[in-house]
Amino acid sequence: MSATGAARKRGKPASGAGAGAGAGKRRRKGDSFGDKGKSKGGGKMNEEISSDSESESLAPRRTEEEEEEELEETAQEKKLRLAKVYLEQLRQQEEEKAEAREFEEDQVAGRLKEDVLEQRGRLQKSVAKEIQAPDPADIRILRGHQLSITCLVVTPDDLAIFSAAKDCTIIKSKKGAEGQPPGHSTHVLCMAISSDGKYLGLAFRRGTHQLYSTSHDRSVKVWNVAENSYVETLFGHQDAVAALDALSRECCVTAGGRDGTVRVWKIPEESQLVFYGHQGSIDSIQLINEEHMVSGADDGSVALWGLSKKRPLALQREAHGLRGEPGLEQPFWVSAVAALLNTDLVATGSHNNSVGFINSLKFSSAGDFLVAGVGQEHRLGRWWRIKEARNSVCIIPLRRAPRPPAAGS
Repeated sequence: MSATGAARKRGKPASGAGAGAGAGKRRRKGDSFGDKGKSKGGGKMNEEISSDSESESLAPRRTEEEEEEELEETAQEKKLRLAKVYLEQLRQQEEEKAEAREFEEDQVAGRLKEDVLEQRGRLQKSVAKEIQAPDPADIRILRGHQLSITCLVVTPDDLAIFSAAKDCTIIKSKKGAEGQPPGHSTHVLCMAISSDGKYLGLAFRRGTHQLYSTSHDRSVKVWNVAENSYVETLFGHQDAVAALDALSRECCVTAGGRDGTVRVWKIPEESQLVFYGHQGSIDSIQLINEEHMVSGADDGSVALWGLSKKRPLALQREAHGLRGEPGLEQPFWVSAVAALLNTDLVATGSHNNSVGFINSLKFSSAGDFLVAGVGQEHRLGRWWRIKEARNSVCIIPLRRAPRPPAAGS
């Protein structure tokens, strides 16, 4: 027992020592575990550091890849955008072509419609409201005649003006140059020019060389200028015929002066229409189109006529006002009228200003200027004389007001 106890006693310390040694070993193990833990902990720190460094090293790669992807997407988007722009341009071009075709078709259709209306005498364009008052500084004055201008005419191409006067001369003005053909020995009171510009006469039928003339013998004569031949004589007026005009139809209109009538002569039918309306001598007349005309008289009135009615459609009395002392007023005579073909624009002339007598008025074919023949005396006599006036031809530019922009533009 003692031995065993001793042994046990010895064993205990031995076991204790072993335990201590084991404990020491365990501690060493623990220490080594701690070291391992430290090393592991250090490894983890190292791993974390390395992972951070790896993420930092990978971040530029990812950014570059993303940028490359973004660049690739941007290029695709750019291609898509350019394709859309190109398609839009093609669409716009096709729309413009379609609009141009429609515009050309509309222009052709409009021109054909205008031609038909013009042939029927029903074409009417509204331009009067667009014309602005002329600036006196823009008016060009041509001189050369020694006495009062009696009549004038503008060539169809608007490049030349022929004027005649009481000094028995005719002057052609072209681009500022003036020429005076010799010939007349008495007053030239009426002129006209053929539509092709070849012949200067009294009143030509448009598009032909058929000429109409009037005289103090109260007759109207028809001539064929191309063949230098006389055709026929028309009678009806009771006084000297003061003015006449013609367009495309085979007829002419005349102002009968003191007989107080306006007449339309239908050549093929050998008939005439008689119109009444003025109170005095009808000294000027002009066709607006084939169905309407305007006339002026020495009672100061201006009349608008329709060929289907024998009375004026409209009558403006005292168109240029009154002259004379109170109680003895008399209207200013209407000495000239002009109408821009197939429009609502009409001009009239008188002597209610110090400028002188407006003895003749003509619009250019394009309607961009008006020519006035000015004289110190009336073209048909010497009832008054305005000494301060200058015998001249005045070219008055016609400016149109700018059109307002279209709605939504």
